[in-house]
Amino acid sequence: MPPTLSSALVATLRAQIVDGVIAPGEKLPSEPRLAAEHGVSRTVVREAVARLNNEGLVHTRRGSGSYALTPPADDAGAAPLARTVEDRLALLDYRLGLETQTAALAAERRTPAQLAALTARLDDLRTAYDHPSTAMQHDFGFHRLVAEASHNRYLLDAVDRLGPQMIAMPRGRLDPPEGDRFVTVVQEHRAVLDALTGQDPLAAAAAMRVHLAASRRRLLAETGQAR
Repeated sequence: MPPTLSSALVATLRAQIVDGVIAPGEKLPSEPRLAAEHGVSRTVVREAVARLNNEGLVHTRRGSGSYALTPPADDAGAAPLARTVEDRLALLDYRLGLETQTAALAAERRTPAQLAALTARLDDLRTAYDHPSTAMQHDFGFHRLVAEASHNRYLLDAVDRLGPQMIAMPRGRLDPPEGDRFVTVVQEHRAVLDALTGQDPLAAAAAMRVHLAASRRRLLAETGQAR
């Protein structure tokens, strides 16, 4: 069966993002331009961009346009790509188990240098609200530093295998704070950092669980699902 017009456009844009022709953080051509360049309707363009959003390759910001995100690795050593909403929900379920224990161990074992690195990374995340790709990288960097602070190489390896794709979310996840969504995300990370600073394993585990559970609720809300 021949590919649909939207599938063909998805394949073309996906290849351009993965190959770096459209760089991370770069704005995609406008909807009318894509429609004209590829000889398709604007409805087809919207369908294609929506699919790329679900794959975590594109971030659409209301009133601004669509931007390429850093594509996750897809090699033998990497975790399977989370391409659908169901994949992302399953990934968050996995992270709830993995990172809750990771945070508890990090609270017990973190060094002053690692605490300083986490503080700096959180500051970077806080100031990157207007650049989705950069914010995603800082968000992942924070979680990776928590895993590093656990001093358990298996936990760190699990986070490394997931890579930045574990942070990729639909458009509302990284939008500038016209409301207070982004501020809330930063505050959730701050609660984890505060627990690590206080060397409180129970508080660290609880803060990480609250953050990831909230991420799951946001994903369901943004995709029009309710559970």
